[in-house]
Amino acid sequence: MRGLIFPRVLGPKHSHSGFKATALSQSHFMWDDCYEGKSLLSPESASKLCLSITHVFQTWLKSLPKEIIPNILIKLPIKSLIKFTSVCKSWRSTIKDPRFIRTHLTHTLNFNDQNATHLILLHTVFSEGTSTPFGRVHISGFQEDSYSLHYDNNDVSHYCKVEFPIGLKEEMVNPCLRVVGTCGGLVLLADDLGRYAYNFVIWNPCVRKYVTLSKPSVRFATHGGYDASLGLGYDAIGNDYKVVRVTTLLDQPDELPTTLAQVYSLATGSWGMLRVLPPCLVPGSWVQAFVNGTLHWLALRCVDDHYSHFVVAFDVGSESYREIMLPKCFKAEKSLELRLCASGDRTSIGLFVRCKIESDCFLDIWVMKEYCIEKSWTKLMILTPQGPKRSLPEALCFMRNGEVMLVLEDDRELVSLDIGSKQFKNLGISGGQVCSVDLYEENLVLLDRKDAISY
Repeated sequence: MRGLIFPRVLGPKHSHSGFKATALSQSHFMWDDCYEGKSLLSPESASKLCLSITHVFQTWLKSLPKEIIPNILIKLPIKSLIKFTSVCKSWRSTIKDPRFIRTHLTHTLNFNDQNATHLILLHTVFSEGTSTPFGRVHISGFQEDSYSLHYDNNDVSHYCKVEFPIGLKEEMVNPCLRVVGTCGGLVLLADDLGRYAYNFVIWNPCVRKYVTLSKPSVRFATHGGYDASLGLGYDAIGNDYKVVRVTTLLDQPDELPTTLAQVYSLATGSWGMLRVLPPCLVPGSWVQAFVNGTLHWLALRCVDDHYSHFVVAFDVGSESYREIMLPKCFKAEKSLELRLCASGDRTSIGLFVRCKIESDCFLDIWVMKEYCIEKSWTKLMILTPQGPKRSLPEALCFMRNGEVMLVLEDDRELVSLDIGSKQFKNLGISGGQVCSVDLYEENLVLLDRKDAISY
């Protein structure tokens, strides 16, 4: 009820009949969202009132049927649920139950569908410059990076700033981590913006917890030179989040390169066995797209001394592999910059093809209208250099409204592009020197993990 205001008291914690109340340690206490900063009661009166409210609340809890509690909790936001883990042992047990965590995410997704409140995670890196030796982004003169959540709506309106765990950054080799991808409310981070380190992290900023993955089997010390790509997906049947690492061994000059896949299970906390895939190269700098329970990467294969591009699709549940061909008119060239992403309705995949050759400068925007139906590849538009400086924007992702989010080449501002009207809209957000945009849904995953590190 909006008219009912409970006191928020500042100070050390005391327990009363299993319910943790916060006792007063200062000369006043505060009312939530009301009269903030004003002294209302003496310390003695405040303590008595707090204990009285605690008793009333505990009595009310006991009067509720046990079966109705989960139905109430499932409708609450994450921040409230985290606070309510301190109410009593039964609530804590309910909220941390894996079945409750899964059901709460389903409820959140349904709510966001109905209210257009889906989120995106924006990671921006500010530095003096970037380069791409060996296809990987290298940051020079690092200044700072930031994470923020925004609504996936027409204005990409700001939701909240995300606090990054400082302790985690101090453990890494590079000054900041790369966002490999997201799945639900989990973020996969890799310590490879510059020097390649075997540090991979699954992070849930919503519950302020993260898990550091063990070292994978394929490393330079064990297999020599290689290129590797990562992806994070969800196995709905096994209720398990998995990291898939695809590596191509490069120190094999006289034969076709060997391509290996290895899967890390969050449920077991370990990497599985290596398995051999058809020979191909999945560059580590190319982003993933998780759609329909399947991870997708762009890949290269040399056929008759000519490279061809295609999509590697790895089903996270069955851990099976297949290939999806790109549009027939597509020609593989070294000068092309490719990016794969989820389509606007999140049921298929999209493709951005960018060419920066002065004589032939363009950005093609494609979508596969029917998932896995290769003849359904459709070119939505061709974008040519824009503005007085004739610069070509870089496409980042499809938004849920079907528009495309891009970053301008010169001033690094984020804009949206309406494909129908071909109109741009400045979103008032800086993209920094490196920018990633990923789908995000708040959830409780990792809250029940004893090995997860809190911050």
